[in-house]
Amino acid sequence: MSEDNVEAVERLIAAVNERDLDGYLACCTEDIRLRPPWAPVEGTYVGRDAIRRFFADVKDTLPDFRLTIERAEPVGAARVLVFLRASVSGRASGIPVAAMVGGPPGDGRDARDIATATIFDFEGGKIASIRVFLDRAEAVEAAGLPE
Repeated sequence: MSEDNVEAVERLIAAVNERDLDGYLACCTEDIRLRPPWAPVEGTYVGRDAIRRFFADVKDTLPDFRLTIERAEPVGAARVLVFLRASVSGRASGIPVAAMVGGPPGDGRDARDIATATIFDFEGGKIASIRVFLDRAEAVEAAGLPE
C-alpha cells in the first residue's frame, strides 16, 4: 500500500506541473484538505471546489510554478512525506518567490528554488490531506519521524 501511495503522490505532483485539474482531483478524496504555507493568513483549501480555486490562484499569480520531487518516504500505511523543490516567481512583480519567503541570499542557488516538504495523508487509497511546510524539520516532526 505505501508504494501505491508514493505513486499517487507522484501522479498528483505531475498533475500540478501540467495544470491537470482532473488528474489532480482523481488522486484525492471528495473532501480533500490542502494547507499551503500561507494557510494561517488565507486559510486551508477544503473540498474539490476549493482545489479548483487553488488551481485558478496558481494560474493567475504564479504561472511558472513547478514542483520537483527530491525524495518521497512512506510513513506507515497511510502517510507519505515528500521533500520537494518549488520553482516560481510572482506574476505581478516578477520577484522570485524565494525572496518573498525568506530564501537565503547569496547561497549560490537559483533564488526561484525553494526547498519544501509536504505531508500527504491517505484515506481509502486516495489523498485526503496535504500539508505544505517551508521548514523541512517542522515537516519531519509533524510526520512523526525522529529528526
